[in-house]
Order: sequence, then structure tokens, then C-alpha cells
Amino acid sequence: MAMLDVAGLDAGYGDLQILSDVDLEVEADEYVVIVGPNGAGKSTAMKSVFGLTTFMGGAVEFNGEDITGRSPDEIIHKGIGYVPQTENVFPSLTVQENLEMGAYILDEVPEEALQDVFDQFPILRERRDQKAGSMSGGQQQMVAMGRALMLDPDLLLLDEPSAGLAPDLVDEMFDHVDAINEAGTAVLVVEQNAKEALRRCDRGYVLVQGQNRYVDDGDALLHDEEVRQQFLGG
Repeated sequence: MAMLDVAGLDAGYGDLQILSDVDLEVEADEYVVIVGPNGAGKSTAMKSVFGLTTFMGGAVEFNGEDITGRSPDEIIHKGIGYVPQTENVFPSLTVQENLEMGAYILDEVPEEALQDVFDQFPILRERRDQKAGSMSGGQQQMVAMGRALMLDPDLLLLDEPSAGLAPDLVDEMFDHVDAINEAGTAVLVVEQNAKEALRRCDRGYVLVQGQNRYVDDGDALLHDEEVRQQFLGG
């Protein structure tokens, strides 16, 4: 049984349907990416897992439990963390305060989790007293990811983690995602940088117009001639 099992998902926003009959799975410790053209429904699929869309049909199961239509607050308690693409830090709070906010559902901040985040992102330890809003885009993304890791989730959802980063920082961000996965956290990533994402992941999904178009190992999709021509720029 997959850790995350999305079956026949129809979802959107209000009366607007974006996804139609989407299937998606993530195994324990797996690194899965969702790619596809703009407007394909990639972020909507991820937000649906986290309870941020309007469910219109299908089901979402996590660790064998039906979480279809649950609120984000309930889903966090089940072991899923989520990092949105934008506005994902509290700019007026320090780095450490942002990280501590990630453990808001606990009675006290787990010091071990905080140190694990600092080990994963050493620059955050150095800048723990700096206001998050004064940091670079790449550093803010590290803060957002670190905050989501404070509860040691089984599954981490990342929406466009490389978006807006300078080219020399993109590889570094992907390296951090690799390290998080290698440490035992399953990751589901929506990413416009499709070639790099497929190069690194275990498995990829290509969504087109809100529907599944291809699913295969990342390397297989990367070398599929039709996928390359239609979605990867040749």
C-alpha cells in the first residue's frame, strides 16, 4: 500500500473544476515530482492533498486513512508538511521564531527537531536571529522548508521550491531536497524545472489540462522522446 494514494481526484476552486480523474501515489521514503505545462493543475493536485481545494470526486488516503476533504490543520497532525511557493515565511519574525512556529501544535518546541533543521541548513543556525523578511529568496525558502520539517513529517509537499531563485542557487535547493529525502522523509514536489526534477526523482507524473498524461521513473520520462519534445524543450 502506498503512503499517499490519490485516486480518481476531481478538484478545483469553488465551482471551477481544474482536475479530472487524477491518480497519484507516493511510497514511503520516495521522491516523486509532478511536472507539466503552465495551467496543467500541478499545484492544484498538491493543494488537494493538503485540503486547500474544493473536492468534487475521488479520494485521498494517507497511511491507509481516508483524509479526503480534511482541513489542513487535521492533515498536519497526520504527518504531512506543506511548503507553498510564495508568502511562505513570516517576514517580521526571526529565523528561529519562524522555525518554532512550525511546531505550533506541540506543547513545546522540540529542541532536537530544531537542531536537525540547523544541521540540514547550516546558514539558518548562523542567522537564527535575523528577520526572515531581510533574507534572500533562497534563504527564505530554506526557512520555509525548515519550518515544515519541525514536526518530522512522513511526507513533505514542496510547491515550486526553485521558483524565483538565481540559477546558481537552483542546484543547491535541489541538493537540499535530495538530502531531506535521503534522511527518510518522502517528498512530493511540483516543479517547473522539469529536467532537473526528473533527473533527481524516483518517479514522475506529467499532468496536462488537469489529467494524468504520463507516469514513469524519472529517468525514463527524461529520455522519453515524446515527453522531451512536448514538455522538456527537446
